[in-house]
Amino acid sequence: MTECAPTSVLENHEVQNQPAARQDIDLWADDLPLREAAIGASARPDILQKAGRRFGSAEIRQAAQDAQRDLPRLNLFDRNGRRLDEVDFHPGYHQVMENGLNAGYAAVAWDGNPGGHATHAALVYMQMQVEPGAGCPMTMTYAAVPALRHDQALFDAWAPKLTSGIYDPSLRPIWEKSGATLGMAMTEKQGGSDVRANSTKAARDGDHYRLTGHKWFCSAPMCDGFLTLAQADGGLTCFLVPRWLDGERNTIRLQRLKNKLGNHANASSEIEYHNALAFRLGDEGAGVRTIIEMVHHTRLDTAIAPAALMHAALAEAHHWASHRSAFQRKLIDQPLMRQVLADLALDWEGALAVSMFMARSFDHDDDASRALARIGVALAKYLSNKRAISVVAEALEVLGGMGYVEDTPMPMLYREAPLNSIWEGSGNVICLDILRTLTREPGAAEALNGVLDAGCGNDSRFDAALAEHRARWPGIPGEGDARWFAESLANLLTAAALMQTAPNAVVSGYITSRVVNHRGQIAGTVAGLDTEAILARLDPQA
Repeated sequence: MTECAPTSVLENHEVQNQPAARQDIDLWADDLPLREAAIGASARPDILQKAGRRFGSAEIRQAAQDAQRDLPRLNLFDRNGRRLDEVDFHPGYHQVMENGLNAGYAAVAWDGNPGGHATHAALVYMQMQVEPGAGCPMTMTYAAVPALRHDQALFDAWAPKLTSGIYDPSLRPIWEKSGATLGMAMTEKQGGSDVRANSTKAARDGDHYRLTGHKWFCSAPMCDGFLTLAQADGGLTCFLVPRWLDGERNTIRLQRLKNKLGNHANASSEIEYHNALAFRLGDEGAGVRTIIEMVHHTRLDTAIAPAALMHAALAEAHHWASHRSAFQRKLIDQPLMRQVLADLALDWEGALAVSMFMARSFDHDDDASRALARIGVALAKYLSNKRAISVVAEALEVLGGMGYVEDTPMPMLYREAPLNSIWEGSGNVICLDILRTLTREPGAAEALNGVLDAGCGNDSRFDAALAEHRARWPGIPGEGDARWFAESLANLLTAAALMQTAPNAVVSGYITSRVVNHRGQIAGTVAGLDTEAILARLDPQA
């Protein structure tokens, strides 16, 4: 059966020169840099091939768009005045969640097979191009697993549900569910990133605890439980707070949903604990040390997410430029357009390569890999997120007025672009963490230098830039130099990562424009790029 096309010949004009929206997209087969970086990181192509077709399908992308437009609704009471403290979502949100968890988003890293974290990172990359909001609870579910190892009983009860690959949104206690999600609630008004200033109180109640206090951000309030921090007698302590108890609701009160710039499908909220039942995770006073494993793994996802947003925006821009004409030529055939798109693509390729390189280090349990993951993921998160904002903005501009219209995905991508720079540590917090890691963990500097030294000998400009960096900062700089130092080091690490999987046109272009900085301050103000080779990797179907 042939579907009837929209009417193009109207009463007073004919619709022409308007590129059609992309339909089914294969986010794996159509993304050569992803395949190179993922296979180089020993990710599992069988899982990613299937997920790429499904994540990019018109059906899932429509479900994502529905979830973004029909916002979550807070449902505090039933008709009789009894408390519910629930959030209602559009069915599209549940469809996206089911799709991601079924694909292995939260599970594949923990199934014992090689390349699990790299495969997870590639799934995150594909998910974030379609619906970033649903990625939040899935990322926290993935990242909670290592933190739960601080208590064997909690791990045994929760980890199999978190890694089941099943989405079960029913309002039942964990032991009655086939699958579960786990969120996080750390931030309070008075402290923000300074979680040691938290004032939520924990009082012992037999073998358990009762929490009382307010959390300024609870990222996904319909999760089955939350890792949270509260002050116990022994100091700041980590707790697991279940959402649902045996036949009743834990006393977690939703105050309001956050009215956010973006991430609209995700119901970020404020909550209060009213003597809520909680299970201690780790020792009293060791709260930060206990929950840091969750933070560390969520940082991997916030490092690869900007690569996803950049690719989604650039793919739309390239598709538009390839099918739209101006001044008697296709936009993509105009030299300045090609220069701009190729320049932007280098930021995307760099972000993808360095984050997948870091995911590979998560898959190894030796001291050097753990140290590299600790410092490298912070560097990748810092640089890639700073660049995502300008890349998405420039890509939006390629579409002109259409890029500013909600009928395209560009406004959603633009609103999402700043988020991952804030989540799990904003720019200054990350830069200070980089300095602190290099100061306190000598193995991190050693592992990082090993990667940088391995990149030497491939390009004399890289070698010179590395030597200049080390001459400028022979030791750990003071706070005033933290951003400059972090940017320089992250650029060098990104170039070294690109050398492992990307072709010379990309590596050389990145070194020219990002490491050596032979360019202006605005996208497209760079000479010497092999635009033909770079753009051929951006959208093979254009």
